[in-house]
Amino acid sequence: MAQITLEPEVIDIPEPDISHIETEDDTPVDNIFSEKQQRLLTESLYTSWRGHPTKDRPFVALANVGLFFATDEPALVPDMLLSLDVHLPEELWEKKHRSYFIWEYGKPPEVVVEVVSNRKGGELGKKKKRYAQIGIAYYVVFDPARHLGNKVVYLFERRGGEYVEVRKLWLPAVGLGLTVWNGEYEGQLEDWLRWCDREGNLIATGAEAAQQAYWQAAQERERAEQERERADQERERAEQERERAERLAAQLRALGIEPAG
Repeated sequence: MAQITLEPEVIDIPEPDISHIETEDDTPVDNIFSEKQQRLLTESLYTSWRGHPTKDRPFVALANVGLFFATDEPALVPDMLLSLDVHLPEELWEKKHRSYFIWEYGKPPEVVVEVVSNRKGGELGKKKKRYAQIGIAYYVVFDPARHLGNKVVYLFERRGGEYVEVRKLWLPAVGLGLTVWNGEYEGQLEDWLRWCDREGNLIATGAEAAQQAYWQAAQERERAEQERERADQERERAEQERERAERLAAQLRALGIEPAG
């Protein structure tokens, strides 16, 4: 009996039509503090983070970019998002690459951060509910002016399709933590939301990384100089011992005694 081989059916799934979607509206949407805070959260990751503490993982970190989850729904525009195991597309000017379309990246981001500027944003209401619905694993709300209550940082973890607030500012699935750091960033002394590792060490910005490299190099130069000075001192002591031994031998020979050795 002849064996019949069936070719697998190829299903051609067309790309969704996004011609009607506005990916950017060219209007100012935030204040100066928020702009700096957004950049601090993204820039430090690209400068000093390898994607995960146990292995290199590609990631995309974006600030104030549209997050589209359906073609018939308006975008959410988080202040910052982080998505693991994805790459930015090569042609960023193509419309389908101008925003974070979940169907293009194949997954929602792991983390979304919102910076509270007033009481009108709905960060603990409608936004929180929406981010949970589309599958964001971690939702962070940073409220430096305490518009929403007495807390400065809220961290929610998605469990069973809903968000549960967690006290410890650690995101285990991402391998990052969060901390509020009082310090100077781009000339501004403020309380900033910063990424950190499990031990609480900050994920460095470019300026901080350069400064750390400078001081490490300076310490290495200082250690090398100290080693050189110790080596010079050892050579000087050895020379002094040799000269002393030669003088002693000369004195013994003057007395008619041949030095041993």
